Amino acid sequence: MIYIALLRGINVGGNNKINMKKLKETFEKAGMSHVTTYINSGNIIFSSEVQSNEELSLQLEQAILEDFSLPIRVIVRNMREIQTIMEALPEEWSNDTQMKSDIFFLWDEINDISVLEKLPLKPGIGNIMYTPGAILFSVSREYVTKSGMTKLVGSSLYQHMTVRNVNTTRQIYKLMQMAKQEELRALDS
Repeated sequence: MIYIALLRGINVGGNNKINMKKLKETFEKAGMSHVTTYINSGNIIFSSEVQSNEELSLQLEQAILEDFSLPIRVIVRNMREIQTIMEALPEEWSNDTQMKSDIFFLWDEINDISVLEKLPLKPGIGNIMYTPGAILFSVSREYVTKSGMTKLVGSSLYQHMTVRNVNTTRQIYKLMQMAKQEELRALDS
């Protein structure tokens, strides 16, 4: 089965530095196969026979701790879960000079629609929605600071999520689809 591991808080502001080539080796050593990393923010597509996201998260967190001496939290989502998020994501949302659109991937302890009530949002500024596994948020660039979402950073709630912009998330999904096609081709041969 194809999965994405989303690491929280690596290679940000010079902190928790992890080399992607070494991280790929860590995943392979931990038993993952067909490992691909995407950009430096900790996005790793891989295949595994293990069927439990929670089990994979714990296994990968332990492997990262052993190899890098860093206590990094890892969210694992399977292809179906990412597809659900992508289907909920409006096509017109972008991350560019006009618009800021982010996906807040949620740890299980806050993965519920009630999380929206806890966000420091100002009503009427931007668009926000919950879909299982994530909060989708988009705002015009001129209203980013007025939206209230900048207050989320540093809050206790923020410790239970990891953020990727919409462009990165779409690319992750494409890479997962490619990995799935490769997996199916391998089964056919």
